[in-house]
Amino acid sequence: MTSLPRPSTDLSADDARRLALRAQGFLGVPDRRSGVRGVLRHLGAVQLDTISVLARSHELVPYARLGAVGRRTVERAYWTAASTGTPSERPHAFEYWSHAACILPIEEWPHFAFRRRAYRNRPHWNHELPDGAYDQVVKQLHAEGPLTATELGGAKKTSEWWDWSGAKVAVERALMYGEVVCVERRGWKRVYDLAERAVPGELLHDELDDTECLRRLVRLAGQSLGVGTRADIADYHRLKAEQVDEVIGDSGLVPVTVEGWSKPAWADPEALATPPRGRHRTTLLSPFDSLVWERARTERIFGFTHRLEAYVPKQKRVHGYFAMPVLAGGRLVGRVDPAREGRTLVAKQVTLDGVRSVPAVAQALVEAASWVDCTDVRVERVEAPELREPLVLELARAVG
Repeated sequence: MTSLPRPSTDLSADDARRLALRAQGFLGVPDRRSGVRGVLRHLGAVQLDTISVLARSHELVPYARLGAVGRRTVERAYWTAASTGTPSERPHAFEYWSHAACILPIEEWPHFAFRRRAYRNRPHWNHELPDGAYDQVVKQLHAEGPLTATELGGAKKTSEWWDWSGAKVAVERALMYGEVVCVERRGWKRVYDLAERAVPGELLHDELDDTECLRRLVRLAGQSLGVGTRADIADYHRLKAEQVDEVIGDSGLVPVTVEGWSKPAWADPEALATPPRGRHRTTLLSPFDSLVWERARTERIFGFTHRLEAYVPKQKRVHGYFAMPVLAGGRLVGRVDPAREGRTLVAKQVTLDGVRSVPAVAQALVEAASWVDCTDVRVERVEAPELREPLVLELARAVG
């Protein structure tokens, strides 16, 4: 394979796809020595979500790249310092608003100073802050150490999801301001601590001005994407288009033209210097995986229309509640809507890109089943009925 064109020139659609796959950790030999923490640093953001089918999304992301890494290993890798309570161990991550609620490498704390400042200057909030509540939660965290919202005095006033207690309003406001940091999730509850205690001293500052924060985040997003349009780069950390325009010329990314893309694009020059090659990963992807979390980009790169239907009324779903794209050979070759019944992984609905995708989908299902400690795979509905028997036979062969 010949090397990719030099910066400021043209890329084929396949070049762009391979650049994106390598940048996201799906092409080449995975760096198992750096493990989950290496995946987090490489991606720059791992999205959190409440939905858990096979596992939660932040567990599925490293699994998709590394294989059957233990789920407890994943949690320890993200939150070890918080979980052990060992002050001498440097924390590896914090949770903040990026693409959505995301786990971020601790080294990125300074880069979000622009967002913390914006929250501090925000005139309107959805929840009213009761008098004295803010000072009270800060005082309590200072005295007692890391606490959940419940331990601070209650998470909700009623059963309505949006009806936060005064303590919850206060601690979430402190989180956005940067005075408090989320240091782990415990039973899916945020655990809060004072930033001055949880963030290493050399990182605990807001010294970077907005322009420098944006420049660094744009560069990091471009590296994590490999190649992307302005909209792709902005979406990675949910920046505004004008914020990207302000700094992209000084970000270190280089302009490229991609075959079939109607918009200008930018690429990581280091990625352009070496042609992407190596083994492709075959795996199920979380719908919240950063490879596919932006629908327009997924369609542009893979010709694959992807939509999370968990919040779509059941009767209107096309592919299922938590349909997971199947990646194989550098392509998205189908989707599976999974469930678990005891130690059986149930493929409730399967969409296949023709008979050629059957072995890959079977391989992805068998590996996922093993990872979540299932001993069997059962297929219910296949969108193309004639492919159900070949898939069942391939699964039996793979399991046997």
